[in-house]
Amino acid sequence: MALTRGRPRIRQGEPVANGVRDIEESIRTDLRGAMTYGRYLDLERLLHAQHPVSAPEHHDEMLFIIQHQTSELWLKLVLHELREARARFAADDLGMALKCLARVKAIQKQLTDQWTVLATLTPREYAQFRGFLGNASGFQSYQYRAVEFILGNKHRRMLEVFSSEPEARALLEGLLAEPTVYDEFLRAVARAGYAVPAEILERDVTEPWTLRPDLVPVFRQIYESDDAPWGLYEACEALVDVEDNVQFWRFRHLRTVQRTIGFKTGTGGSSGVGFLQRALDLTFFPELYAVRTEIGA
Repeated sequence: MALTRGRPRIRQGEPVANGVRDIEESIRTDLRGAMTYGRYLDLERLLHAQHPVSAPEHHDEMLFIIQHQTSELWLKLVLHELREARARFAADDLGMALKCLARVKAIQKQLTDQWTVLATLTPREYAQFRGFLGNASGFQSYQYRAVEFILGNKHRRMLEVFSSEPEARALLEGLLAEPTVYDEFLRAVARAGYAVPAEILERDVTEPWTLRPDLVPVFRQIYESDDAPWGLYEACEALVDVEDNVQFWRFRHLRTVQRTIGFKTGTGGSSGVGFLQRALDLTFFPELYAVRTEIGA
């Protein structure tokens, strides 16, 4: 239907009687043996993958499970897009790399907004089923660790957490040994003619990224020169957007945990809010922030 002066206008072929729109004759209703919406999305498995463990089952545990399951699906897509962005940087295809990062940023906003839903879980409600979680904790999300690894926050000891999950550990071991998105971007910057120090290009990629002051002048040149390729400039800003979004997510995580359990120890054994607070000091692209002090100075 379309609107005409605020009133619905019924298009030809859409008869409506008593508020009910007829099914068009062309719509297929016999779907035996056909590819359907439910089969394509494997909804039978997906919608039966929620298994509350509280006894008696607590009403709000379903929210807790679905919140984390949907987050894992979004993280799967973030990792998928970051891997492609890394490959595109390696191929000097800045346009497609930026397209992937734009999608990552949109997903990140979705992930951050999801904390609003979980924040409807009150301390009393969560306390009534929290004990049934045992040692299960978001700290054990291997996909979250994979995203951190590919962005540069690598931590070899984190592999120990996944010793009992061979596939998860193999994924993280692979990402530990591979260049990060930032590594491949810097290589693209070097191929574009900028003087990225050789020791940075040849660094041990299994180590976490730390601030390299000698890289700041390179970014200053990109930011201040009118001749700098727009794609490089835009990529710098896109990476800053990605890091900002990670920090927003971390902060919302911290605040949601604090309002739900206060300063209790985490189910996985962490210090809880204190542990999450320290994560706010972690950075992926420190030179892209440090250069802001130098620009125009």
